[in-house]
Amino acid sequence: MFLERFIQYIKFEKRYSPHTVSAYESDLDQFMLFLNNPDKAGVAPGQVIIHPNQISYHDIRDWMVELMGQKLTARSVNRKMATLRKYFKFLLQEGLITENPSSKIRSQKIPKTLPVVVEDARLTQMLDDNKIFADDFTGQRDKLIIEMLFGTGIRLAELLGIKDQDINDYEGTLKVLGKRNKERIIPINTELRILLGKYLELKKNQNFHNNSATLIVTSKGADAYPKLIYLIVQKYLSNISTQNKRSPHVLRHTFATSLLNSGADLNSIKELLGHANLSATQIYTHNSVERLKSIYKQAHPKA
Repeated sequence: MFLERFIQYIKFEKRYSPHTVSAYESDLDQFMLFLNNPDKAGVAPGQVIIHPNQISYHDIRDWMVELMGQKLTARSVNRKMATLRKYFKFLLQEGLITENPSSKIRSQKIPKTLPVVVEDARLTQMLDDNKIFADDFTGQRDKLIIEMLFGTGIRLAELLGIKDQDINDYEGTLKVLGKRNKERIIPINTELRILLGKYLELKKNQNFHNNSATLIVTSKGADAYPKLIYLIVQKYLSNISTQNKRSPHVLRHTFATSLLNSGADLNSIKELLGHANLSATQIYTHNSVERLKSIYKQAHPKA
């Protein structure tokens, strides 16, 4: 009952993306399974925690300890804790609980890491190679996915939410609905416009039964889903990269880093990425500094 009310709230009132709603739901399901685990200390056989008022700060802290014991990253643990904070804050606002058990929970310290990128020259070379992508619908769809992620820097959830009508071929722009339902307009390059036109024509000629208005669809015409995009990106990035991380977000990082290395100002990159504040964008400056250090070491006689 309580979980359902919360999910309805973030889905319809807050209008979170389906991907975000699914993540919240998964986190809360995991937490409830942990609470009702008979092996957990303090849980009597047959006891079932139903009302959120039964949940204490110690329960949440114990779950955090277990997650850390499972070798989850600090970032993953913090995300799950953020879900609980959101959930209990909602219950408190609705008068469904009298005390917020998550209020004392502190986030784990996240070690600073540089964004993982792929070499943009090799990525461009792959996209320009006509032998890599088949000329049929599936091949051109896969190419479009890579081109859009690298050419616009959009997030996975944003890509999945794009409709055919969000493409303005005359203006050369793309309308995207980002986090917190913030809409932004992103320019698209000429090659991407041509590819979009070709893909839309191929999509139309497939005569799919459901005729989805969503831009990216499966080979059967259904709306694309996150796992499909991950598999496609991993498949093609494996041609040019041996690094373990080959996700859609790597292409977003590569987009931002390429712009910065080419002289784009940080505020413009912030707007293109849809960041709420500049601090989130500044992480890419570290990649540029590392690149300058590498160039210096290779080129300077005193390096």
